Amino acid sequence: MRVSSYNLRDLKDDVDAAARVVQAINPDVLCLQEVPRHLFSTRGIASFAARCGLTWSGGHRGSGGTTLMSSPRLVLADLRHRPLKVPVLQRQRGYAVGEVRLPGHRSVWVVSLHLSLDAAERAAHVATILKELPGDQALIVAGDLNEGSDGVAWKTLASRLSLVSGDAPTFPARNPHHRLDVIFTSPTLSAESNGQVELDPDDLKVASDHLPVWVDLGLSPLALSPDGRL
Repeated sequence: MRVSSYNLRDLKDDVDAAARVVQAINPDVLCLQEVPRHLFSTRGIASFAARCGLTWSGGHRGSGGTTLMSSPRLVLADLRHRPLKVPVLQRQRGYAVGEVRLPGHRSVWVVSLHLSLDAAERAAHVATILKELPGDQALIVAGDLNEGSDGVAWKTLASRLSLVSGDAPTFPARNPHHRLDVIFTSPTLSAESNGQVELDPDDLKVASDHLPVWVDLGLSPLALSPDGRL
């Protein structure tokens, strides 16, 4: 299962280029940050999903601009968009979480998050998210952490999950020197490869101010019963 994460900067840049980038990555699950949140944004996000060959269920209001899209190859169930507590008049924060499954394999929980610019708030939000997620399920957490590996939020994720998205910087897209965008997974999920993909450098520069990350993961198959049924 290929998982990708991408901060789209509210689709304020070259949307055609962003769609081409996603098409080239060809993810089974796309974790998005900074999708538009205004009252009439749903149509534009749905149109973007269709151009990428992905499906999107909507209902992202309250999630701080995070959401999940999925390939027709995959079953996306129980998608929720959750708010996180922030001070009055501060930018809304939240996360999207869904249960996904490839046919014949065990389900996995996937989270898309976009953390605050404030370090204490980032740490508190990560603790809240991890507390609210099922502790006995395979888990993928992907998104824009707004901090590096020395941050408390990053270290909290790393204490429970494994970093699988590599060490390449992702921000700013035109001259990346900060690794803000990452994918963490439960140790039970194996990173099969970094999913080498040929992306147009010009598209990457104009699609968003962030670069996407992605990884191919090996999933556990469902056990067969003695009669050969799942």
